[in-house]
Amino acid sequence: MIEEAPASFRRSVTDRTHPPVGDRFVLGRRASLLVSAGVVSHTLWTSAAPALTYGLYAREWHLTHTVTAGIFAIYPIGVVVMLVGFGGISDQIGRRATMLAGLFASLVGALLFAVAPDVWWVFAARALMGIGVGLAASPSSAAILEFSSPESAKHSASVTMGAQAAGFAAALLLGGALTEYGPWPTRLCFWVLSLFLIVLLIGTWLLPRHTPGGAGGDWRSRMPSVPKHVRRTFAVSSTAMVAAYTFGVLVLSLGGQVEHDLIGSPNAFLNSAVLSLFPIVMAAIGIIARPLSPRMALMVGALVSCLGMVLLIVAVNFRDLVIYLLATAAAGGAYSLLFVGGLQVMSMAAPEGNRGGIFSALYLFGYLSMGALALVLGAIATTRGLGFAVDLGAAAIILMNVATLVFATTPPTKSSQKYLKF
Repeated sequence: MIEEAPASFRRSVTDRTHPPVGDRFVLGRRASLLVSAGVVSHTLWTSAAPALTYGLYAREWHLTHTVTAGIFAIYPIGVVVMLVGFGGISDQIGRRATMLAGLFASLVGALLFAVAPDVWWVFAARALMGIGVGLAASPSSAAILEFSSPESAKHSASVTMGAQAAGFAAALLLGGALTEYGPWPTRLCFWVLSLFLIVLLIGTWLLPRHTPGGAGGDWRSRMPSVPKHVRRTFAVSSTAMVAAYTFGVLVLSLGGQVEHDLIGSPNAFLNSAVLSLFPIVMAAIGIIARPLSPRMALMVGALVSCLGMVLLIVAVNFRDLVIYLLATAAAGGAYSLLFVGGLQVMSMAAPEGNRGGIFSALYLFGYLSMGALALVLGAIATTRGLGFAVDLGAAAIILMNVATLVFATTPPTKSSQKYLKF
């Protein structure tokens, strides 16, 4: 099991989470934790928001699979650019300021989606969402850890994953319902997302001001970095994150089109309900598997992921919606185990002053793999067919899970044994 956080860490968390006294109203620790979780949830909501509209865009504007995959891929590319350029910025200027900048970029992106007259507006909107998530993802994860109570600090990874699941499910279920039954199928879901982001902006504005890095006000580029003594631990976590995040390509980029074109389901709400099994199972497994050690979570997650990809291949080739449902559920459970296992390890190993940069580096690997795989599979779907692209993507994810198994079963070095309680 993971070690309990040391006393010095618990004291520093407790000290930071008391609201400062002054003229400006600030939220308490629990409310700040809730807002930080909301910011995490927006990262998956913005990612999944257009999942059911890709097919509508393709039919309305006569787009190829390459173009629709490009719309998806510009998002993780935007995330990666921000993580490379400003991955450690929250350690310098504080979590609150970085999250505010990220939420504002996401809000502008959502509004552009809501009024987009052509595909170029959609590309711009998607890029802005990527910029927003690139700024907000790591500081919101770090803020959850820092606003957690001393007794539950080691469960912050589960809180982060649960927030992701909530945002993911809201995007799919609300998006599917509004797309199928709402008056503006490609716009209304983005107006709803915009309202949610405005609420988050207000909540984030009321967070306590603190700058963990101690060098506040420096907006210069801060690339993500990983201290040498935690790189072995980082390798375990990042491999698991890559395996988990690449699910997003098959679920978000191609999922709706797979259900419509290959499985034969024309109802957007039904398709979104099937896809929503991913975050629902993700959240449920995150709660059930909480007692598991990081090693066991990573091993089971990799094996379940391989099973899910095999089921996906079978579902697409036999055009079976029930098997596709099982594949989606298995992928959700695998994501939960891989993400929580990897993040638990990294949460305990990351030094306080470098936490934002380390989490940024972790997300950098995940989003970079997602964007690259989306572009490759989109081009293959256009030239060789959607079914072949899905089969190839599933095979690639299986290989990533093999790598995760290798790392998880390799004995840790002496320097990383304190974090990897295998």
